[in-house]
Amino acid sequence: MSVTGAHQPGRAAGLAGPEGGARARREPVAATPAARRQLGPTDVKRLNRSWRRRTEARVCVLLESVGQPYNVGSIIRTAAAFGADQLWLCGDCATPEHPAARKTALGTDRYLPWEQLPDIGAAVAAARADGLRVIAIELAGGAVPLHEAPLEGDICLALGNEDRGCSAALLAAADVVAYIPQAGKVGSLNVATAAAVALAEARRREWAASGSPADDTGATGADGRGD
Repeated sequence: MSVTGAHQPGRAAGLAGPEGGARARREPVAATPAARRQLGPTDVKRLNRSWRRRTEARVCVLLESVGQPYNVGSIIRTAAAFGADQLWLCGDCATPEHPAARKTALGTDRYLPWEQLPDIGAAVAAARADGLRVIAIELAGGAVPLHEAPLEGDICLALGNEDRGCSAALLAAADVVAYIPQAGKVGSLNVATAAAVALAEARRREWAASGSPADDTGATGADGRGD
């Protein structure tokens, strides 16, 4: 799938002063070696809840003719991890019910509602009816680097076939087309990897504006601080 570009090029949370004055920017602080423990299941759940409380924007995914069920399953797992609200499938797309997709998704399909639609027009219309801006991930004329794309607010990330990428119809219907910059000598990323990069960037934008969540796991937040 053609989703990357070649050779194209953080933040600190605010901290109130002792007298409730202006919020100062904090520089990242590395965790001490003693704090670098792997989190247990309960700590992970607590940490995830703290990030969910800082997540307001809706992110959905649209897949057009992603034919390999392992890719569909991997995208489902990643989308569920980033709190995606909906998955639309169209064209010659493997479904989440395929045994190989289920194997890769590891049960996370129960967290992600999905709908199979007849064509890209119907899928884009469904996303728009849900109040989403459609952003296609593809190397195309007029595409912008992903880190410059308008990912704020409620969006639907659209990805195409493993070999052919997004169809002309999807590129024409999308509100924005973005590509993933790439510095190496590889032409493209696997579609599931591209989906993961795009989902992570969309959430990062929102979280970067809100700061690190408070939690009692000892985990390091987005600004490099633990508790």
